[in-house]
Amino acid sequence: MHQASMPVVDLRSRDHYLASCIALAQENLSHFGSLAEIAAQERRINCYPRLGQLEAPHQIHLLGEEDPRAVRRAKEAVARGKVLFEHAAAGEGTRLFLGPKYRLNIGRDLKLETIAHLMSMEAGEVIPPETVAAQIGEALQDLLPLSLGTRHMLQLAFDLERLARELGEPPPEVLARQHLLIIVSEEMAAGIKKEFYQWRFYGFHPQRVYFMVQESFHGLNLKDGRFFFDAATPRRLHNHGQMVMQQTIDRQLFSLPGTHAWERVYHSQEAVGDWLQGFVNKISYNIEDLDYLTGALDFPCLGLVLELGEQGFNMVMEVVANNPVKPQKGGMLAWDRELQQDVMIESFQLGDISNRDIAFLNRNFNHYPQPFKSWRRVWDEGLPMPVTVKEGFLYYQPVQGDINFLVPTAFFRRREMPPIRNLKTPAALPLAINCMAAQDRQPGFREFVQRSWERCT
Repeated sequence: MHQASMPVVDLRSRDHYLASCIALAQENLSHFGSLAEIAAQERRINCYPRLGQLEAPHQIHLLGEEDPRAVRRAKEAVARGKVLFEHAAAGEGTRLFLGPKYRLNIGRDLKLETIAHLMSMEAGEVIPPETVAAQIGEALQDLLPLSLGTRHMLQLAFDLERLARELGEPPPEVLARQHLLIIVSEEMAAGIKKEFYQWRFYGFHPQRVYFMVQESFHGLNLKDGRFFFDAATPRRLHNHGQMVMQQTIDRQLFSLPGTHAWERVYHSQEAVGDWLQGFVNKISYNIEDLDYLTGALDFPCLGLVLELGEQGFNMVMEVVANNPVKPQKGGMLAWDRELQQDVMIESFQLGDISNRDIAFLNRNFNHYPQPFKSWRRVWDEGLPMPVTVKEGFLYYQPVQGDINFLVPTAFFRRREMPPIRNLKTPAALPLAINCMAAQDRQPGFREFVQRSWERCT
């Protein structure tokens, strides 16, 4: 199921990973005379090896009419704490120009004029504040002053409380059973930990909330034919693929004991493996997904995923229609004739294929039935390591979606495929504001937020 024959990334430790990065560059790129040459050939270097053998996807599962039995099963799995909720929030948000998305507090920090300016910068033409105002109405001034990350945590707790009441169980007990994994960047770690303490972990049990700080790395330089990490270069994340690889390394996940925000309890690789074996599914949420804001728990979807898991799939990816007005880059689903399977291919591996030619786009909302199996395969083999040259230095950009080359993977779509809705660039800010306003308008949500805060003061 490999995408290409290449050296295995060594994940025995952080130092082994760094040595792998150098070895991969030395083996694959040492024939280039400079980093500038690599930058000029970046598209060819990263190109999917069987780009000419791709067809329209063959085997997309359909999430059709709601199956009451499957929905009930999904609700019971969540209520019992058998689903792990992972929140990927370490991204740098460089295209948004507003810093890390987790800390983005639109209702408190952004004015109409600022939004119009950011949208104008992206569009290359003046977009007046009046145009933005026509898209959002009064939504901006009515938003609760909550960061995007806080909104994610509160929405999950809000939906779990509703589920508990539906099942006739005490909401505090259902929340206390849940397990979360929060992935943050180094620059955000202290602030997010403080926020969890301020909100008293949003009702979740502190010992069942795991954190991981995704590491950033200096760029690789090239001198006399040898690659080396240059301590004078900017530090950058190695994309979300490194996030899942780092999770397999010993003592990367930690929990907070509940006494002081600076204390951490790190978990061994063996303990993390045992922990993962206790779940029927892991959901990897992306902090930029805007549909999440009015529905963190999608039980018809989860019901289908659990059934696919029983059929032997260890990864399930949802595909959506690309936005026809402003098509965006992202993972493209296609049938690989040589592999005889559908595969998800990241946009920078697509050569000259344009965004408009991507019909089925990865929603970045992945499920991992029996998550220990995909975790173990990643630890055994690592992921493909595409490269990019930024500010004159070489960085890796592995992608989480390439797990679909390691484990049996199913792809599904909804009967009606809406365009993808996420917050990547300033153009999506009006949509984000309207989605946050819709979250605030949910019956009982404002009252839930108020009660949650009062319990913390």
